[in-house]
Amino acid sequence: MRTLPIGLSAHFASGATTLCHCWKLMPVAAAALGFTDHDHDLTFDGVTFEAEAGFEASEIESSLGLSVDNLEASGALDSTQLDAERLRAGDFDHATIEIWRVNWQDVSQRVLMRKGHLGEVTHGGTGFTAEVRGLSHLLNQTKGRVFQFGCDATLGDARCTVNLETAAFRGVGSIVTSEDNRRFTTAGLGSFASGWFSSGTLTWDIGLNAGRLEEVKLHGSGGIIELWQAASFAVAPGDGFTIRAGCDKQFATCKAKFFNGENFRGFPHLPGTDFITTFATREDQNNDGGSRNA
Repeated sequence: MRTLPIGLSAHFASGATTLCHCWKLMPVAAAALGFTDHDHDLTFDGVTFEAEAGFEASEIESSLGLSVDNLEASGALDSTQLDAERLRAGDFDHATIEIWRVNWQDVSQRVLMRKGHLGEVTHGGTGFTAEVRGLSHLLNQTKGRVFQFGCDATLGDARCTVNLETAAFRGVGSIVTSEDNRRFTTAGLGSFASGWFSSGTLTWDIGLNAGRLEEVKLHGSGGIIELWQAASFAVAPGDGFTIRAGCDKQFATCKAKFFNGENFRGFPHLPGTDFITTFATREDQNNDGGSRNA
């Protein structure tokens, strides 16, 4: 049950209200942004809520239990803080969002209506629509470890212990030609075997994408690099990058490529479905034989 501040409760009871919505958007690695559907900027909690940004939200519905409550927020790309390039670059992925109901005559009279995270974002040339997921969606995510064949460590982390900054696992290259922002030919990786950087990471050092991290899908012969997702901005000849080796999370790769079998964080000897099927078949055969003998 939501408790209203005394001042706001009295304002509701007056019958003549001066209310608006305010949205506080908190990206993972950037300062908080504010937007309001009021016709003047409002300020509280150290954030200025920009007016006339075209923000609006679908009806807020709450349900009992642990089901995920979702709504949509949409807006025009008129704000200097929120533009298509930043959305396309993923700057707002999984950002925290708060939706407030505010008395614009006295912003101390406000109530938090919903808090969650941004989900899928779609946008065109002049507007965008973002899914707002309730906090209960975090309960759908796996916590802790899972028994599985593959390693559940991140290559290079404290559990893995592989040093990706050594010359064997790190390369520096540049773009020669590009088909698009996702697939290109590179120079500087000739000393590495084809596939060495597949499933690895690439960090842009020079170019419009400088500082951004990409996931590598394929490292092919002739210096071909293909990313899982297109780079946020245009890729051009001469753009420089640092690339680090990838791992397919298999025990054989851990031993042969990284000489790190003792730190493998999977369960390579876990019985699989073939073992279970064979075992069940034998049990059935034994039971049938027992019935006939009886």
